[in-house]
Amino acid sequence: MMAIGFDLVTKHFGATTALAELSLTVRAGSVHALLGENGAGKSTVVKLLSGLIQPNAGTILVHEQRVSLPSPRGAHRLGIQTAFQEMFLVGDLTVTQNMLLPYEPVTPTGRLRERHAGRLVMEFFDRFDLHGVDPDAEVRTLDLPARQKIAIAKAVSRGPRILLLDEPTSALSGPDVDWLGGIIEQLRSEGTTIVFVTHRMQEVRRFCDSLSVLRNGRHVGTYGIKEISDDEVIRLVIGRSLGTTYPVKEVYAGPLGDPPVLAARGLAVEDRLKEISFELGQGEVLGIAGLEGMGQRDLFLALFGMSRLGRGTVEIDGKPAVIASPVDAIRAGISLVPEDHKTEGLAINLTGRENISLPSLARYAHLGWIDRAEEEAAVERVLARVHVHPRAMYTPVFAFSGGNQQKMVIAKWLMAETRVLLMFDPTRGVDVGSKHEIFQLIREFAQAGGSILFYSTEVPEVVNLCDRVLVLYRGRIVEELRDGAITEDKIMRAALGGETSGERALGGAVASP
Repeated sequence: MMAIGFDLVTKHFGATTALAELSLTVRAGSVHALLGENGAGKSTVVKLLSGLIQPNAGTILVHEQRVSLPSPRGAHRLGIQTAFQEMFLVGDLTVTQNMLLPYEPVTPTGRLRERHAGRLVMEFFDRFDLHGVDPDAEVRTLDLPARQKIAIAKAVSRGPRILLLDEPTSALSGPDVDWLGGIIEQLRSEGTTIVFVTHRMQEVRRFCDSLSVLRNGRHVGTYGIKEISDDEVIRLVIGRSLGTTYPVKEVYAGPLGDPPVLAARGLAVEDRLKEISFELGQGEVLGIAGLEGMGQRDLFLALFGMSRLGRGTVEIDGKPAVIASPVDAIRAGISLVPEDHKTEGLAINLTGRENISLPSLARYAHLGWIDRAEEEAAVERVLARVHVHPRAMYTPVFAFSGGNQQKMVIAKWLMAETRVLLMFDPTRGVDVGSKHEIFQLIREFAQAGGSILFYSTEVPEVVNLCDRVLVLYRGRIVEELRDGAITEDKIMRAALGGETSGERALGGAVASP
């Protein structure tokens, strides 16, 4: 039986065609992956099924019945729920209020029945094992993984017949992905149909029964999960053979200059980061690994001047540096590529030119006036370097795919001639083609003498991109791995708080629980 059907569905956004006569079916009770590059049409499919937008032409079927989905409430009435990648949560409301919105239990006069609401949410938390989240906390105070889990739990709590998961693991690390896997298995056993939008093939293999590939708004193939290889999927997604996923990692011979470009000495941030010391050499890609919440975010924010250090010092070229704000960091040659490029890395309503040139504007100012021709020429050169279409010069950033947006964040810092790139999960929510290009940019930047501190929730990226890896556990560096000792097994052993057979356990042992 068919749960979802698209018959020659077309959707335009102005002059842009997001879907072009798309025909696609999803079997009832299956976990079906929807794959494609950013901009291929996946999010448009999800928004159509969620009632956020309507097609210009074609037919949508739900459980073999032709339907109209004029609003989210219309989708809800048909048993369709969505956990969006963008996480449509209200930051100034509590977790409880967000979980129940817009179906809060109210009195006849419209007042919230607070005790009943609290009981409902606690029941949900018991069912979904969310006791690490405070239901009375405002959502804006939660980290990205917690917000993602709340968005998923909110959708699942309504007992959907069809559940749409839009990049549900993009902000989740290992244990949280396991948590999601348990929910998927439970819903599968209950007959729920799940559409799983993702860029991560290992999760497609783990969770899904079948997959469909979209490219340029068209359906290019549907397969059983065992009928197609990863290489074939990638070829269908990008329309060509990708070649080697990761660029060749040459043996790092040591810093090209002395002293180190960046050094941390005994850094501490409250109780989340404890006595962190390391050196980053010129031309080095230094990896940071660890499970979510082990201090890696605090480390990156402190080095960029966004978190206040309780103790410790930062050195640039062997000299003490005060990094009390992002302005201090940028002046010192340190730049941050954050995990959420839409809210932290870009002003999405501004054009690509305005975003990319912002940190460098003083360079093009003469007597208080910006030399626009000189600025635009520089932006054009860096857009070509990161393989983003020249129309980014005059087009608002929100009109571009997530992969192109992330490349514009990197372009901004390349144009500023940064010396140190702090890259915090830079491929989160990015399609395979853009990932490959970002990997190449990382290697090219290092080969040109730039230095990178790199963190990713995807351990294979750390293994294949980094010259050296530091593993964090409970706010401390517990392991340093080099060369052939950098393996997924050794990283995960240390990340879980165990001894490894790697280079060394700093201080002779891992941090005590």
